[in-house]
Amino acid sequence: MSEAEYPPVRRVVTGHDDNHIARVLIDAPALNAKRPSPGLVSTLIWSTDATPGKLPLGTSIEDHGARVLGTAPPKNGSRFAVIDFPPGNKPHMHRTDTIDYVIVIEGEIDMHMDDSTVTLKQGDVMVQRGTNHAWANRSGKRARLAFVLIDAEPLGVGQPVSGAENAR
Repeated sequence: MSEAEYPPVRRVVTGHDDNHIARVLIDAPALNAKRPSPGLVSTLIWSTDATPGKLPLGTSIEDHGARVLGTAPPKNGSRFAVIDFPPGNKPHMHRTDTIDYVIVIEGEIDMHMDDSTVTLKQGDVMVQRGTNHAWANRSGKRARLAFVLIDAEPLGVGQPVSGAENAR
């Protein structure tokens, strides 16, 4: 698939100026994208280092979407990404010690687990709770999913993926 078939995600980030007036601080394509395999694009939208997250005032904020992160979020933090899966992608079985909120924005995708598979279609949502899984796009078109990963207590099962394995 060509780059044109993977349009960037528009990212709008809000905050408050020095006078405490609510403003849009960033309104631009999210450009922090990794391409670990042909057609697979993982775009970091935002992340946090802790819960509760910090909300500093002012128009000069750190762009938490420009950080270099692996699959898992920072300890006690979160990671928000949009991932495009090409048709026929190679599924990769993995697990993170996270609670993941998954929203299918476009297309459909299968999530394989140890001995079962669930198919998600556009508009479906999932709460994924630290299970071993792999994403497989068996359709003929791109699948675009939004993922919010929130750090969780270690489950003590298998070998979870860390937050640094895919950092670049």
